[in-house]
Amino acid sequence: MRDVTELPKTGFLRLKDILAPVGPIPVSKSTWWAGVKDGRFPKPLKLGARVTVWRVEDIRELIENGA
Repeated sequence: MRDVTELPKTGFLRLKDILAPVGPIPVSKSTWWAGVKDGRFPKPLKLGARVTVWRVEDIRELIENGA
């Protein structure tokens, strides 16, 4: 599992890099998307029709401050 210090300083992360077992947030995809919908988790950015990303800064803030 990644640690907050292993995340890049800036840039974007795909969902596979955010959720466990690779990423630092131990929730399922369905829980993640429900949290995005109700505002507990950061809103994504769409870079293309099939490319969704999150800002590293938003993920760092989520990890440091909690949902």
